[in-house]
Amino acid sequence: MSIYVEILVRAPMDALWVHTQTPSLHEQWDLRFSTIDYLPKAAGSSLQRFRYTTRIGFGLDVRGDGETIGERDLGDGSRSSALKFASEQPASLIREGSGYWKYIPTSNGIRFLTWYDYRTRFGTIGAAFDRLIFRPLLGWATAWSFDCLRLWLEEHQRPADAIRQTIVHASARIAIAMIFAYQALVPKLLTRSADEVALIREAGVPATLADVAVTALGLLELVLAVALLVRWRERWPTVVSGIAVSIATLVVAVCSPRYLQHAFNPFSLNLGVAALALVDWTVLPGIPTASRCRRRPEEQP
Repeated sequence: MSIYVEILVRAPMDALWVHTQTPSLHEQWDLRFSTIDYLPKAAGSSLQRFRYTTRIGFGLDVRGDGETIGERDLGDGSRSSALKFASEQPASLIREGSGYWKYIPTSNGIRFLTWYDYRTRFGTIGAAFDRLIFRPLLGWATAWSFDCLRLWLEEHQRPADAIRQTIVHASARIAIAMIFAYQALVPKLLTRSADEVALIREAGVPATLADVAVTALGLLELVLAVALLVRWRERWPTVVSGIAVSIATLVVAVCSPRYLQHAFNPFSLNLGVAALALVDWTVLPGIPTASRCRRRPEEQP
């Protein structure tokens, strides 16, 4: 199945064209490429050859070559850019491929879209790996990159800043989820800490219901941990997290203040969670997301 990605960009056509056709700008927002270098053009040729590099980690690079040609003045006011690409490097899953970009002006902005496909190496194993893992990941990276470009042009947020905010969001969100999951599983659901039972009883819960209340609280914390990950792009789990730890800290301070004197105490833990929640809530609106892109064409290209 070929990869299709489309997004609406509210920016001038020339700005979008420059940011997608200039290698030094393109490589800043596109996760698929680490470097893009144009080669000298042949005299009188409109065909532009280029070399690209993608860092795959652990000091390894995948390199390839391509050709592109852009058309700026189509009859309906749109523009397009077609390309071919290939890699002779044995480590590259992609053997060769082709595709295009289209820039279609509308009353609301520019429909910027791409369609591309490629052939893989390594026979049946390579094809299976591509279908199950690599192609979905490449499609996501394309869509994420398109939204990163949109933020750059519409909100003037540079890709490097968007990437940093994404890392901050991921770090804060995962940390909060892990804290709630740990607090749910270890002291409440799996081991039933005596301190947890004491805190519940001192908060006014009858002794006969203390164990049930601890279990219910643990399940609620576990649900919130899952929600933080499943609702990755939504702010409400972060807000609920901040409110929950604030209420918990207040209850402990009023009903069981001696616990605030312990070396590891609810105040320091919940303060850290609240701070992480505030950080996540702050950066979340400014990060790119692949979900803003259309992944299927209205008509087959």
